[in-house]
Amino acid sequence: MTKHGCEELLVEADWVQKLAKSEASGVPLRIKLGLDPTAPDIHLGHTVVLNKLRQLQDLGHQVIFLIGDFTAMIGDPSGRNTTRPPLSREQILDNAKTYHEQAIKILDGDRTEIRFNSEWCTPLGAEGLIRLASMHTVARMLERDDFTKRYRDGTPIAIHEFLYPLMQGYDSVALKSDLEIGGTDQKFNLLVGRELQKQHQMAQQCVLTMPLLVGLDGVNKMSKSKHNYVGVTEAPGEMFGKVMSISDDLMWDWYTLLSFTSPADQAALKKACAEGANPRNAKVALAQEIVARFHSQAAAEQALADFEARFKQGALPEDMPEVHLNCPEGEDDAAIAWVLKAAGLCASGSEANRNIEQGGVKVGGEKISDKGTRLAKGEHIVQVGKRRFARVHLG
Repeated sequence: MTKHGCEELLVEADWVQKLAKSEASGVPLRIKLGLDPTAPDIHLGHTVVLNKLRQLQDLGHQVIFLIGDFTAMIGDPSGRNTTRPPLSREQILDNAKTYHEQAIKILDGDRTEIRFNSEWCTPLGAEGLIRLASMHTVARMLERDDFTKRYRDGTPIAIHEFLYPLMQGYDSVALKSDLEIGGTDQKFNLLVGRELQKQHQMAQQCVLTMPLLVGLDGVNKMSKSKHNYVGVTEAPGEMFGKVMSISDDLMWDWYTLLSFTSPADQAALKKACAEGANPRNAKVALAQEIVARFHSQAAAEQALADFEARFKQGALPEDMPEVHLNCPEGEDDAAIAWVLKAAGLCASGSEANRNIEQGGVKVGGEKISDKGTRLAKGEHIVQVGKRRFARVHLG
């Protein structure tokens, strides 16, 4: 297994021993990745760990793609500064329907073991859950950074949030995993699995953490809740445009975590850009690689052609959404920030104002620089950034 793009391997000596034993016996190692279906789509952030899982699969190991339909009802508190509202069983099942179909865009479906953790978590019952809870202390739970900060700041921590790491750890016991993969924010949970296996007199799994992919905003990890994601089932043009929207600096992190080009080729490309080559060409190559992976090479080439027609030649997208809005009651026009939010082009009024300040808003092809601008009733072509358009009918 190449460690390219990995953050940490714990415990590396144990992993070497596991590999040697597997090679000698011919028995593949069991490699586990768990994802909770908290949203219906898998995005590029998820593919960082899925790509590593595929590498291990291609080396002959048994890959287990675990859908956390039980743990999703608890809600993973990792990285949260507030309690995450639990999802209903109906929401979880609806979201889980598409996970397998999307995961095998990356994994070999014929060689992937798909499991749902309700299979062993539900039969635990109250007695089993109490027994499991007795295997970990409050002091150990409070070693988690996010729990420590919330406790120190007086931010509420619900008891059910302590159950999440335990249930994720119990997955490793049930699946007899040799290695569990996750993002760096999952390190505590992954190590709980190792500890619970020890208490169940089992061989302890190793832990491989992967860096978190920063999303389109260039600040936060990719997340649907942050609206900074690229879904693996998005249309080729949308996917291409989103990749092209990231900063040049962020592009190199995306190359490391998402591209299948070799580290040597990536280093050469970065060196060429540092010496004067246009980084846009490197970004185009990355965007095409990602689109081709989830669609086709022909789709990637068409996405590039459409992108260049739109942004080099000023062409408008053919699939521009039509939005019908009514001016606020008693008014004959509407504030531009209100229009941007109501049309779904910005998530909030503050985001709309920020885009205006940065020169990223156009109406009828003209840049809007005044946050006090108001649009009269009628039809307007409204644009935010390079990718978001809407034909707004204001009545």
